[in-house]
Amino acid sequence: MAAVFALSAAAQEKGRFETYDLDGFKLHVYYTNDALGDASYIIEGRDSLVTLEQPLFKDNVTEYDARLASIGKPVAARITDYHLGGTGGHETFMAEGMPKFMNEGAYAAMMESFAQNFGDAIVSLPTGKKDEVAFGTTKIWDRISFKFNHGAATDFPGASIQIGGQVYFTHWVPTKAHESHLHITSPAAIDAEIAEARKSLESGAAVFIGGHGGAAGKEAVQFKIDYLTTMKKALADNTTEGGFIAAMKKAYPGLAGENNLSELAKTLYRK
Repeated sequence: MAAVFALSAAAQEKGRFETYDLDGFKLHVYYTNDALGDASYIIEGRDSLVTLEQPLFKDNVTEYDARLASIGKPVAARITDYHLGGTGGHETFMAEGMPKFMNEGAYAAMMESFAQNFGDAIVSLPTGKKDEVAFGTTKIWDRISFKFNHGAATDFPGASIQIGGQVYFTHWVPTKAHESHLHITSPAAIDAEIAEARKSLESGAAVFIGGHGGAAGKEAVQFKIDYLTTMKKALADNTTEGGFIAAMKKAYPGLAGENNLSELAKTLYRK
């Protein structure tokens, strides 16, 4: 396994970039600092680029596109996994089932809500061709492999994507903080996320990225597994929301995101 080095962290007017030098390619991580906590990525090969989860907000799109242009290589492919963004009329690759999912039900309602809440601050919805990639498929762009697998069983039909055998993408990057009810949406999601986190560790990846968050290492993934295991026990041991919240605070005193516990408890104890 090649060593991972953070080469740079360039301050931006809105967001910021970090660059990781990996074996055979570079990973540019763009922290948007937008209202949704989204992150975007550029995978830089020898001769071309692959984008992943391009930004939604116009000011982020400007910064992101400027970085693309500054690298000076053509874009070989654009991947949209969980988040529609500023891909405009460009062709995009999506996991099978995702184009349909994004155009109906809860996802379509979410995008309509964003349009109402953020107005002209966000870009127009993409109009380019959508190519569906079957789960279990490995695409190769500029000698870099992108293996599309199922993500967590309780998440909507996005993929986990293994990139070059060294980077593992999921919807939510592991962080050392209390989980949100937007991530853990039911008791079943606890087991599903533990299983997905274990799968990611077993992949051999060194860097773990997500549509929300940014980049993390193996220790953050192990923390997530331990945290969710503790959560599962707290849920089993306590019959009330208050007891659950107290148990989680006791297990992780001072952990960031304590304000998440109230909504999380409501979600887990919902009848």
